[in-house]
Amino acid sequence: MDLGLQDKVYVVTGATRGLGLATARELVADGARVLVSGRSRESVDAAVAGLAALARGADAVHGLVADNSAPETAERLVAGAVERFGRLDGVLISVGGPQAGPVSTVPEEAWRDAFESVFLGALRLARTAAGTLGEGGVIGFVLSGSVRQPIPGLGISNGLRPGLAMAAKSLAAEFGPRGIRVVGLLPARIDTDRVRELDALGGDADAARAHHSAAIPLGRYGTPEEFGRVAAFLLSPAASYLTGVMVPVDGGALPGL
Repeated sequence: MDLGLQDKVYVVTGATRGLGLATARELVADGARVLVSGRSRESVDAAVAGLAALARGADAVHGLVADNSAPETAERLVAGAVERFGRLDGVLISVGGPQAGPVSTVPEEAWRDAFESVFLGALRLARTAAGTLGEGGVIGFVLSGSVRQPIPGLGISNGLRPGLAMAAKSLAAEFGPRGIRVVGLLPARIDTDRVRELDALGGDADAARAHHSAAIPLGRYGTPEEFGRVAAFLLSPAASYLTGVMVPVDGGALPGL
């Protein structure tokens, strides 16, 4: 199946590791051109080098150091993609997970920082990208299974992700008449550094992994590559009639419809 990604241009944030990097890999492997961002020059350079080895052209990957919470980031990323590649076809908004902890004890500062990056920064990039995207453009949000049900010990995610999902649904209706799609992805236990860090919080990462795996119908954690393939499809022209959807990538872990 041809996803229609050849020479399409995407911005992928948080793309130096985890789910963002996995998605960028799938995009460039299918012929897309990608601008990736991350918080450090070292991590961005490493991601660009790795992605360039997969790309079908040496100039298919570009990187910028950027923090999603910074007010100027959205304009920098969108302008950077257009300047480098001459167009923009979509964005995938991914950001590192917020501080773990229950709602009752996580400090207010952590909530404020997470709101700036996870929520407001994501909306800022979506709205800025929409000003450049034309018909067929797409905005993707990497959210969480916490959109559907709370995850114990992840109070901030439980508080912010559902609201961002509803904002994404609203944007799908607002941008739909212009032919711009908006989609969300709901990862659960994907085997990333972030999930391994969460598993280790209780002191026995192996026991935590076994416990969570037992609750997943497929009986295992997902791989970043499995997530990346779903994300690449949703961002591609092959998914041209999908908008406003929240797609679980969870091995069946979320029990509701």
